[in-house]
Formats: sequence, structure tokens, C-alpha cells
Amino acid sequence: MTEPVVLTRELLRELPKTDLHLHLDGSMRLATLIDLARAYRVPLPSETEQGLKECVFKDSYADLGEYLAGFRYTAAVLQSESALERVAYELAEDNQAEGVRYIEVRFAPQLHIHTHMDATAVLRAVNRGLHRARDDFNRRPEVLSGVEPPFEYGIIVCALRMFESHYSEYYGDLLRVHRYAQPRRAFALASLELAEAAVRIRDELGIPIVGFDLAGEELGYPAEDHQEAYHWVHKNFLKKTVHAGEAYGPESIFQAITDLHADRIGHGFYLMDASMIRDPAIKDRQRYIDALVQYIADRRITVEVCLTSNMQTNPAIGNLSNHALRNMRDVGLSVTICTDNRLVSNTTVTRELELATQFIDDGYHLKQVIIYGFKRSFFPGSYLRKRKYVRRIIDYYEQVEEKHRRLQGEAGATPVPVSSKSSRGLEG
Repeated sequence: MTEPVVLTRELLRELPKTDLHLHLDGSMRLATLIDLARAYRVPLPSETEQGLKECVFKDSYADLGEYLAGFRYTAAVLQSESALERVAYELAEDNQAEGVRYIEVRFAPQLHIHTHMDATAVLRAVNRGLHRARDDFNRRPEVLSGVEPPFEYGIIVCALRMFESHYSEYYGDLLRVHRYAQPRRAFALASLELAEAAVRIRDELGIPIVGFDLAGEELGYPAEDHQEAYHWVHKNFLKKTVHAGEAYGPESIFQAITDLHADRIGHGFYLMDASMIRDPAIKDRQRYIDALVQYIADRRITVEVCLTSNMQTNPAIGNLSNHALRNMRDVGLSVTICTDNRLVSNTTVTRELELATQFIDDGYHLKQVIIYGFKRSFFPGSYLRKRKYVRRIIDYYEQVEEKHRRLQGEAGATPVPVSSKSSRGLEG
């Protein structure tokens, strides 16, 4: 019988991984933020990395508002093609350095549109950075020789459930033009315009735009407002994910999968929380949740779990052991572990997997979750090419696992599993 491998930090770092829920503007390097802020004269509350960690990008936050405060600075410096290209390139580099072999970078192009830069320019710039980083990595001898699998990526465009005029020049112009309409109509129009642009840019320029997302404030801004946009991408074979169940309950997730045809759910933290159901017409709350969970599990609608981010935006959770991931695993949901925002949450994919070992403490189930990330990705290209790529990933995964099993056996002493190490302030 094969000896089980101990889940150590070194193993988790070397294993091939994905990040399917990765925000560009929430994942830049602090040094780059400072550099770009100086170049574009964007005032920061501190001009040192340590100072920004103390006053903006913290390990813990009081609430969602404090968590989101840092985005005003990152979005402000990402208003040129060169800045977008640089940040995209560095983001791919950072992921490659910790063994991540496939990422889906998501962002809201309309946050970066202004007089001198349209949606095409924005998406081209981000794609240039990611494409260059992919090519640089894939020219390495280990990849060219077939010893290691290549690095790949896709782009997900985000519509916003709501926005205000100060969010960007584009949003400000749209609200002024439609100042007599109900704001929700403007929100829906922006989503539809982005959906049409995404499909057209994908088809005409070949940029690997693989998915469409809806992000932003859930409560009071229902997913159903964006049905027309999602219907358009659905008809044009663009895959769909939706931020849902992050700050609202099961009904939000229900809307995402019924009204918006969601293939994946971002966060889904409150999926099984009956106390979050607000519709008085739902009399038997537990039955409603059971049916919803069964539907999601049966159709393998994958939940993009972001442990650190959930703990930071929902401080009332209190302890990591209270996270919904355990319940998701118990009912057989397809889940993948993601970072959400590498900078804002001060995390990495390896770090998130370390935290996940509190719920997934053996090599077999960890492998299942990691490989789900590749299988349930919106991988660009044909189905057969995706299958070939996933097979290559699995083969490499097993090689890395066997290497660490052998090293652990040779070491003599029992390695310390990551689940027994500190969770850096997320447990209590």
C-alpha cells in the first residue's frame, strides 16, 4: 500500500495549482502600487510598504467597507495601458513563482475606460502582460522538454451590480446621460454594453476572454437586473460566474444559477445559512436550501472559495473552523480554493491551501479539490486541448507528490503538516 504523503507547506507550494477567482486590481505588488502612484501623482496614505500594510492593506479588517478601501488607490493607478500591462505581467509572475499553472484574471474594464482608453485598449493591455508572462515561462527548458506543464491563463470581465459616478469616467458619463432614469437601468445597460464588447473583442481580436462576472454589492442590487447581459453572453458561448452568497443569502445564489445561468459561484459563503433567507414566501427554509444545494452539486456548479477574504469581510464568522467549506465538502459540492485579492487579503494560493487543510487533511481529497480547479476552469481552446492539458497537470501532480513522499520517507522524522501550524490570526 502506498504511504500517504504529509501535506507540508513545501509540498503545497510545488504542486501545480489554479486560481480561478483572482482580481487584477486587488492583487498588485505593493512596490508597484507605490511606484505607479508616484509616476501618476496619485496620493497614498503612506509611501512605504510597511506604512500601507499598517493603514490600508491589513491582515484583518473591521468590515467590508474597510476591506474595499484599498481599491480606490489600486484603481487610480491603473489608468494607462502601460500600468495595466505591467500589473498583469507581475501578477502572472507571482503566481508562477508558487507553482500556479493556470489563472483566470478578472477585472472591471469599465473602471479603466476614459477619454484616452476604450475597452479594447484596456483588454489588449492586460492581455499583453499576461501573454508575455506566459511566453516567458513556457520558454523555460523544463517546460519545452515536457518535464513540467506550461502556464496558461484566461481573462474574466466583471460587470458591477451598482456603481457611482466617481468610480470612473465611463460610469460618470453613463449616469449623466441617463440621469432621469432609475439607476438600476443604468447598471443593467453598463452590463449589457460590457457583455457585447467582451464577445466582440474575443471574436475579432482573439483575446482569451473566457468568462463574464457580476461583482459588487449584493443586498439591494439583485442579479436579475443583469439578465439581458448574461443572456447575451450565454447565447455567445461565453462562460459565466457570479459573485453571490458573499454578503447575502441563498436567494442570491438561486438568482445567479437560474436568471444568469451561472457555471460557477464566487464565494457562496452563505449558501447553507437558513437565517440569511429574506423572502417571506419561503416557508420551509431548510427544504429550500437542501433543494438548492442538491441542484448545485448535481450539476457540478463549482464554488470559488476564498477563505481569507471571507474571514476579513465577515468578521462575525469569528473562527476559521466556522467557515462553510466544511459543509460544502460534506454535501459533495465541487469547490476550488482561490485568493480573491492577493494584495488586499495579503495571501497566496499556497497560503489559502494551507488554511484549507483544516477541512481537507489528506492527500486524496486535496488532489481532488486542486484538480477541480483545472477541470472546472473556463480554459481557452477546445475541449480536447483542455483534457490533454489537465492530463498533463495530473501526471505532474503525481510526480511532485511522489517526490515529496520519497523525501519524507528518507528524512526519518515525521514532517509537520500545515494544518497543525498557525493560521495567522484567522482562528479566534
